[in-house]
Amino acid sequence: MNEDARLVVWVRGRVQQVGFRWFTRENALEIGKLTGFALNLDDGRVQVVAEGPRENCHRLLEWLGSDDTPGRVDGVTEIWDTPRGGYEGFAVR
Repeated sequence: MNEDARLVVWVRGRVQQVGFRWFTRENALEIGKLTGFALNLDDGRVQVVAEGPRENCHRLLEWLGSDDTPGRVDGVTEIWDTPRGGYEGFAVR
């Protein structure tokens, strides 16, 4: 089962001003077939939206919660949905 999915993630911790969004984009591109964005929020979290094959979204989610990310991740909240489309590549916002 590898249908397309939409993953929305909020990452808490020391994830701003450490290159977190850039590395998230690079990881999404390396995984492949993912579109979306990574965005700094005013409350210090980073929001990540990824659309593509569910397995690829799971791989990105696993990386977001790992010790391989820049900074320090204290927690990850996720929501799964159906893709909405409209993204050109994977952007840093």
